[in-house]
Formats: sequence, structure tokens, C-alpha cells
Amino acid sequence: MVGEALVDVVTTSDGTTEEHPGGSGANVAVALGRLGRPVRYAASYADDARGRSLAAHLAASGVTMACDPHVLDHTSTAQATITEDGSATYVFDLEWKLGEIAVGTPRFVHVGSLAPVLSPGAESVFELLDGLPESARVLYDINMRPTLTGTGEEVAERIERAAAYADVVKASDEDLETLYPGIGLEKAAERLLGLGAGAVAVTRGGDGASWITADGRVDVGAEEVTVVDTIGAGDTFSAGLVDALWDDFDRDRREVLAHGVRAAAVTVSRAGANPPTRAELEG
Repeated sequence: MVGEALVDVVTTSDGTTEEHPGGSGANVAVALGRLGRPVRYAASYADDARGRSLAAHLAASGVTMACDPHVLDHTSTAQATITEDGSATYVFDLEWKLGEIAVGTPRFVHVGSLAPVLSPGAESVFELLDGLPESARVLYDINMRPTLTGTGEEVAERIERAAAYADVVKASDEDLETLYPGIGLEKAAERLLGLGAGAVAVTRGGDGASWITADGRVDVGAEEVTVVDTIGAGDTFSAGLVDALWDDFDRDRREVLAHGVRAAAVTVSRAGANPPTRAELEG
């Protein structure tokens, strides 16, 4: 598991501000840990109050670190503003770099969001991907943050480079529209498949999710739930995909999508990136 860890400084629609440990990578790591999967996580944060809150948050869900995280002067933050419909906009104070990573022989490697895009950490991520054993499955979550990375040719090239390693590329419909404006979901997925991705899993908000391969498309609907906020929803969906595929990569794709959607529904029903435990998901 490799991806950014930070603290979400969340301002709700009523003006209340709270801090929650988060970051795309940390959210996936915590979600998998709460589902009982063994997680080794490569990320960075400082040895400051916010960094210590992140460390405690990760440890509480059984996440162990795959590198020394203390390579930053201060822990990164995302100023998140929640609108009345529960969606969030972000302003980042973030630095992304990594210490030396002990790769081992992972079953799955999840790479997400800023990890393969933002330097200098991106270079470490591609070194990791180049050195993976052939048995490792790779899930790459595009999770675009254009306010931080921009949307230029260099960003697109790095996203496409990462997609070429992936057994599964996960993206929202908004990610695909930002990456490939105006061509539509199907053609955007075709482009990613043409780069070498094995499949593209797309979240479509209230319309559910889709699994797209060269052989066709499978759709599932969304779960009905009262949305508190959407922080961590896509990350929980990604963790749900990995969890569903953990023991059987050829599992029925509709079941895989439904599992991810169900996990994300729990997260959006409560404040912050607070993914479900195994008992909550199956109860």
C-alpha cells in the first residue's frame, strides 16, 4: 500500500471545523486493516502532533509501516469544505516524498492518487512498481487532485504510466472526465485498457459503479444511504475491491463491485474517512 497520509481539516456547512486523520493512501490502508487484511503501508508524515495522530490512527487498525515515515518537516493537511449535499472541496498543504521502502512479496499493491504523480515521491513509486514480483496484483486509483497537481501533459503521462502496471484501474466518472475531457466514460476506459490495464472500475456516484474490460461492462447500482460527507468514499470502495479479490481474483465482477459499493456506503453515512470493520460490513 503506497499513497499520501495527511490530516483532513474539515469545515462543515454550518461552519464547524474538525480534524480527522486521512489521505487517500491512509484511508485505503485503514479500510483494509479494519477488514482484517494484513497491511504494510509506505507513506510520509512528520514527528509532530498531527503525525502522531496519524500514526495512532493507522496502528489502531492494524496497519504497519513499510518505511520510515518521518521524512517531512511538518505533516501534510487538506482543508476540506463540506457542502450541503455532503460533497467536499479541498485545498492542500502537502509534500510527497518517501523513505526507503521494504517491498517484500505482497499479494496486492494499491497505488493511489498523488503517489505516482507528485514529485519527488512519484519517482520512488515507479521504482517500487518496477521491482514488484510477477505474482503481485496492482490496483491503481487515479483519484485526480487537479488543484494540487494540475492537469497538464506531464500529469496525464504519469497517470498513464501508472495505469500500464495495473491489473485494475479505479477511477470516478469525474476523474475520467478530467483526464480525458469530452470523450465519455467508455472511450476513456478504452484508452486505459489500451495502455495495458487489465480492467477499469468506475464509480458513478448515485448511479453505482461499473467494471469495464475489453470483453464488456458490468454495472451495479448504488446503496441507498443518508450522506453525511463523501470524504474517503472512493478510497473505501478501492479497499472493498481489494478485499473482494483477495482470495479469488477471478471472483464474479458484480459481486466485487457490490462489495466495494457497500463498504463505501458505510463511509459516506458518517463523518470523515471512517471506513467499516468486517463486522459492520457484514452485519
